[in-house]
Amino acid sequence: MTIRVVVADDQELVRSGFAMILDVQEDIEVVAEVGDGAAAVAAVDRLAPDVALLDIRMPVLDGIEACRTISAGSACRTVMLTTFDSDEYVYEALHAGASGFLLKDVRRDDLVHAVRVVAAGESLLAPSVARRLIEEYTAVTGAAARSDLPADRLAVLTARERETLLHLGRGLSNAEIAAALVVSEHTVKSHVGNVLAKLGLRDRIQAVICAYETGLIAAGTPSGG
Repeated sequence: MTIRVVVADDQELVRSGFAMILDVQEDIEVVAEVGDGAAAVAAVDRLAPDVALLDIRMPVLDGIEACRTISAGSACRTVMLTTFDSDEYVYEALHAGASGFLLKDVRRDDLVHAVRVVAAGESLLAPSVARRLIEEYTAVTGAAARSDLPADRLAVLTARERETLLHLGRGLSNAEIAAALVVSEHTVKSHVGNVLAKLGLRDRIQAVICAYETGLIAAGTPSGG
């Protein structure tokens, strides 16, 4: 199956370079190159790609807002591009729905790998790393539970699913969660799938964010693994 990609960056050389790297892959097709966030959203709406590469700093609509709009309105998965290795950017991008985060000086092979990984439904940032970033960010900003998340959001979960989310929030792997709950990895995979589906989360990183922002995990809680 061919992975369809939109590349959005306001620097023509950057986006054309990324597009050339990706387009020569047998399993990847760049369906659009655009120079701002609004054009990226429009391209995703029109072309229904699998992955969008979004520069964080773009005119008209920045990458994070474009990511938020794309994540809310389509099945397209997003990877953020930036020259700034900032925890705050990473946190905001992940909260907006991004499945990954790359610096623009990424190696050719790593860029291709990133697109394939995200298209397959995985994330480019380990949940344990996401957890560290979120904890650091909330500690600095004082942003614990967000006001846009209803307090009873977790009420749709069973007790075991809630436990699973707690362990996901701590960055545990399926094998580690299975050991903690004394169940099989197959059962854990089922629980994880139910948690993501019931809470409308795209991946395990989004589950980490949810665990923090609903107050299930407080900053400073010891992690597992």
